[in-house]
Amino acid sequence: MAHSVTDHQSPLPVSEATVLALPPPTKHRWTAVDSLLCGAFAGAVAKTVIAPLDRTKIFSKCPPTDSQLRFIYCSYMKGGLLSLWRGNSATMIRVMPYAAIQFTSHDQALPPFTRFLAGSLAGTTAVMFTYPLDMVRARMAVTAREMYSNIMHVFMRISQEEGIRTLYRGFTPTIMGVIPYAGITFYTFETLKKIHAEKTKRPQPHPHERLAFGACAGLIGQSASYPLDVVRRRMQTAGVTGSAYATVLGTMRAIVTQEGVIRGLYKGLSMNWLKGPIAVAISLSTFDITNDLLLKMHQIGFSAH
Repeated sequence: MAHSVTDHQSPLPVSEATVLALPPPTKHRWTAVDSLLCGAFAGAVAKTVIAPLDRTKIFSKCPPTDSQLRFIYCSYMKGGLLSLWRGNSATMIRVMPYAAIQFTSHDQALPPFTRFLAGSLAGTTAVMFTYPLDMVRARMAVTAREMYSNIMHVFMRISQEEGIRTLYRGFTPTIMGVIPYAGITFYTFETLKKIHAEKTKRPQPHPHERLAFGACAGLIGQSASYPLDVVRRRMQTAGVTGSAYATVLGTMRAIVTQEGVIRGLYKGLSMNWLKGPIAVAISLSTFDITNDLLLKMHQIGFSAH
């Protein structure tokens, strides 16, 4: 008969005990590779689902700005349905390692401050490894295919015409934004799961409950860091919009002076409230569900022997 984790060590909070309630450690140990696979899959699913909204969100932050619905309509009429997923290949190449690193680095730290810190460090680690691809994604989202035909074309044109350092333009506000965003998002999601487990006495929430927790986490996390996200996108797309955004403070000052605080730093927030919670809910829920499936597969596989 399989022994629970609490047979071998001191009692753990419900949320961690659930994750660690695996087959006996002599038969299988959850590895970083398992987390990497689950994280990569979760990120890919979430970003593919919300790709049209993501492209619209990037467009809405970059001047000149037309209405978001008009952008979707014009993109569809000009390039067909698949044009709404323009740049998604760059997103997949970026988000799979990004999400894999983020989820693996996070690893469900339980004390409140540690939970926040782990989420922040996970997001920072992921950004450091994948940032140039985020720049490529932003450029492809706001331009026509005639300007950038594919991912390699974006890299080559930016390197030749603007310099390699341009691939890291906007890196500073990205790091400044990802610390509160990733920290708050993971902290909120894990805290809601912990409270749910304590109140309902059920070790795992139902899928719709996971989605609700993820949506709430995404809404809070993205709202907290949104102005820095606007600054990041402005700096990333400066080379194709005709704007000169060189520094974080300079970009923020220019936005506030020309457009105001609300209409400038919070431009496109309504789209983000729609897109963000959906993406985070799908990503976190997919990661949890994939985790559970892998654990069951390992358990069945070892039981067979």
